[in-house]
Amino acid sequence: MTDDPFVAHRSLLFTVAYELLGSAADADDVVQETWLRWAEVDRAVVRDPRAYLVRITTRQALNRLRTLARRREDYVGEWLPEPLLTSPDVAEDVELAESVSLAMLTVLETLGPIERAVLVLHEVFDVPYDEIAGAVGRSSAAVRQIAHRARQHVAARRPRMAVSRPEQQQVVDRFLAALAGGDVAALLDVLAPDVVVVADGGGLAPAARRPFAGRERVAAALSRFAEVAPGVPITTPLVNGAVAARIDPGGEFDTAVTFVVEDGRIARMYAVRNPEKLGRLDEVVELRR
Repeated sequence: MTDDPFVAHRSLLFTVAYELLGSAADADDVVQETWLRWAEVDRAVVRDPRAYLVRITTRQALNRLRTLARRREDYVGEWLPEPLLTSPDVAEDVELAESVSLAMLTVLETLGPIERAVLVLHEVFDVPYDEIAGAVGRSSAAVRQIAHRARQHVAARRPRMAVSRPEQQQVVDRFLAALAGGDVAALLDVLAPDVVVVADGGGLAPAARRPFAGRERVAAALSRFAEVAPGVPITTPLVNGAVAARIDPGGEFDTAVTFVVEDGRIARMYAVRNPEKLGRLDEVVELRR
C-alpha cells in the first residue's frame, strides 16, 4: 500500500498556506479543507498529486485571504504574522528561511492576494506559470505579468542583506546582553541608525500601536526594560528560520522578537506580544518546499 500523497505533502501544503496567510491557525484550517476535498477526488484521474494538492491549497488560501483582509481592518495596532518555532534545516535553506521570515511575510502583506500567491508559488516553490494560472484563475500570460510586478514591488521593500546564522547569533547576543544590562551605549552600538521597531499586541498585550524608528529613540525605550523586568528569562530559539529572542516565555513579558541584521547591526525588529499568536513557539513546526 502506497503512502497517501496528502500525508507525504502535508508539510509542504502547510508551508504554502502559511506563506500566503501569515497565520498558522488559518493555514491549519486550509490544510484541513484541502484534505476534505482530496478525500472526495478520484485519484485515478490525478496525474500529479503534488501539483493538484498545491492548487487546492492555493485556492482555499485565496478564499480565506479575502476574509482575513476584512478582519485585519479592525485589528488593534500593527498586525504581524504568527511566529513559528522552526528547525535548523529551515535556517540552512536560505531561500526558504528568507521567504518565511517575519520581515518577508510583512512585505508580502503589501501585495494583493493574487500577486502574493503568484510570487510565493513561483519564487519559493518553483511552481510553473501554467500550473499557477490554473490555481489562481488567470491566463499564463497574465500570471507572468503579475509575477513581474510582484517581484519589482517586493525587491524595493525586502531586507537588503542576508547574513549567516553565526553572524545573526552574534549580533542578537550582543543586543540581548545590552538589553538585560540596560546599557544604552551598547544598545546604540548594536542598533542601525535608522532601526525600526514594529510591535504587535493585538489589543491583548501592551505594545506600541505604530512602528517607531531611530537608534536613540529605540535605545531609550529599550533601556528601561532592565529596570522593569530584572532577571527575566530570555532565550534565542530559531523562529521562522532565523535566530530570534523569546522573552519571559509564558510570563508577564511574554514576547517573541525577530530581527533583520545588516552590516553587523540590527536594522529592524518585529516584536509579537499578542498571546494568541505565541502558541506555536513551544513545538517545532515542520516547514517544507
